[in-house]
Amino acid sequence: MIRSMTGFGTVEHAENGVSFAMEVRGGNHRYLKVTIKLPERLQFAESAVERVVRARLSRGSISISVRTQGNSDEAALPIDVPTLQRYIDGLSRARLPEGLHATIDLGAIAALPGVIHSPDFDDDERQRLTKILETLVARSIEAMAIMRCEEGQALHDALMQCVSGLRGHLEVVAKRSPEVVKEYHVRLESRVSAMMKGGGFELEADALAREVAVFAERCDITEEVTRLQSHLDQFVELCNREEPTGRTLDFLAQELLREANTIGSKSNDATIARHVVEMKTLIDRIKEQVQNVE
Repeated sequence: MIRSMTGFGTVEHAENGVSFAMEVRGGNHRYLKVTIKLPERLQFAESAVERVVRARLSRGSISISVRTQGNSDEAALPIDVPTLQRYIDGLSRARLPEGLHATIDLGAIAALPGVIHSPDFDDDERQRLTKILETLVARSIEAMAIMRCEEGQALHDALMQCVSGLRGHLEVVAKRSPEVVKEYHVRLESRVSAMMKGGGFELEADALAREVAVFAERCDITEEVTRLQSHLDQFVELCNREEPTGRTLDFLAQELLREANTIGSKSNDATIARHVVEMKTLIDRIKEQVQNVE
């Protein structure tokens, strides 16, 4: 069953006095684009987190953010008080326009370079923290997958409705096509007979048959109808697969539109033209929907 690329997942974990909160958001993208925002002291694990994402997802814009909070005295990061004081002294000496007064936000200053020192983790601690983040991102993706599957079911239903509508219009077009040639034969015979009636000429059956044959060849849409039916069967089959098929569905939607355009250009009939317009409208809906399929 197809899955949507839109989704959201979040998990939390606490260990050794530190709590972790990870959030994963998925959106539309032609390929897989991963954006990871980790606290400065955990950035060493970014490549490991991305590997987990790429092993589980194949398409979409994935945004991952992690927040940490210390729940013990040991978890607090050391503050370089002299550096903090130098920032404050420098800001205090700044000259402001007359009449303006400013307050100093210690929280904003603490975020400046050199104020808070990230701990230098040893190899064992780095491996432990990396393992925690890998587990969290896997769980977050699982949570997001639930939402993606729910939206994927809605996408599947909408696509199947469009396919059903296309089949209905295509059936009418296939039945109408032979009638177009017959009607042309009757119209041509009537017009030629009326023109020759006053001159005493007789219409040659072979000449009329050749003209009708040329028209039938030029307006024959049997091949296009057959290909369009085959594309629809393949489209349904892809929608029911377990693996991601979004890019293939996108390509197939373009093929559907190409065949519909060819039918419209070859058939010289108002009824078929109206149904082709409806088919192209449904195909446009399909193209919009598959942009969100993983």
